[in-house]
Amino acid sequence: MQISVVIPLLNEEESLKELHDWIAKVMQSNHFSYEIIFIDDGSTDNSWNTISDLSIKNSHVKGIQFLKNFGKSQALHAGFEKAQGDVIITMDADLQDNPDEIPELYNMITNDDYDLVSGWKKKRYDSIIAKNLPSKLFNWAARRTSGVKLHDFNCGLKAYKKEVVKNIDVNGEMHRYIPLLAKNAGFSNISEKVVRHQARKYGQTKFGMNRFIHGFLDLITIWFLSHFGKRPMHLFGALGFIMFAIGFMFAAYLGVDKLFLNPTGRLITQRPQFYIALATMIIGTQFFVAGFLGELILRNRTDKKRYLVKDVLN
Repeated sequence: MQISVVIPLLNEEESLKELHDWIAKVMQSNHFSYEIIFIDDGSTDNSWNTISDLSIKNSHVKGIQFLKNFGKSQALHAGFEKAQGDVIITMDADLQDNPDEIPELYNMITNDDYDLVSGWKKKRYDSIIAKNLPSKLFNWAARRTSGVKLHDFNCGLKAYKKEVVKNIDVNGEMHRYIPLLAKNAGFSNISEKVVRHQARKYGQTKFGMNRFIHGFLDLITIWFLSHFGKRPMHLFGALGFIMFAIGFMFAAYLGVDKLFLNPTGRLITQRPQFYIALATMIIGTQFFVAGFLGELILRNRTDKKRYLVKDVLN
C-alpha cells in the first residue's frame, strides 16, 4: 500500500462525505493504492454513522471510534498504529486542509527521500487576533526552543515515512511537536511545503485560546524531554549540587563566624543566613531525590495504551 491517510475528528459529520470523495478522487486520478483511516475522537453527533456508511461503500475506508474524547494526540497515535501505507498523510477533517496536496507530499517523501514533510499555511483564512498572531508567536517560540526550522508546527497536513510514525510515541498533547519527536528519534531529514489553506466550510473550530497556553507548556515539557528525558539526573543533580553548595557555604560561614570571629554575637538561629542555608540545602536534597526517582522510573517504565477503543472498522 502506498498511502495511508489518517484523519482525527471530533463532531465533523457535515464535512466527512465531501472530504472522503475529494480524497478518493485524488487517489484514483493518481492511481495510488491507499486507505483512509478516520479516528472518531468521542464525537457526539453522527460522525461515526457517516464513517460506517463510507466504509460500506468504499473498502478503502477504515474507522476507529473512541469511547470518549481523548484528544488529537491519542487519535493520531491510534491511527499511526493501524496505518499500513509506505507514506502516511495526516490531515484535519474540517476541509481546511486540501487533499490536492497529497501527490506532491507523497513525491517529496518517496523521490526526495524526506523523513517528514510538514505543511506551511503561509496564507491563512483564520481570525487574525484569535489564531494568526498567537500561532506566529507559538511557532517562533517552538523554532527557537527546538531547533527545528519550520514555519508552521501545528499544521495538520503532514507526510511521513512509515518508519517515522512507527517509532514515535505521540501522547498528551504532543501532536504539535511531531517534527521534534521525529528529530529526537533520529529522523532528521525534515522539510516543509507551502500548502493551500481553506476557510472552514462547516461547523465551528474546536480550539480556543487555551490551546496556545497548553502549547507553550508542552513546549517546555518537550524541551526537557529532548535534553534530559533519558538522563534526568543530569538536570536535577546539577541543580541539587548548586543549591546544596550554596546552603553549605552559608552554613560554613555561620559556623566559622560563631566559633572563631564573633563567639559572643547573636545566636545562629537569629541570623537570616541560617534560614537561607537551611532552605537551600533542603531544596538541593530534594532535587537529588527527584533525579534519582526520575532515573528509577525511566529504567522501569512500561509502555501502555493511553486510549480506549469502542469500535474498529475493517
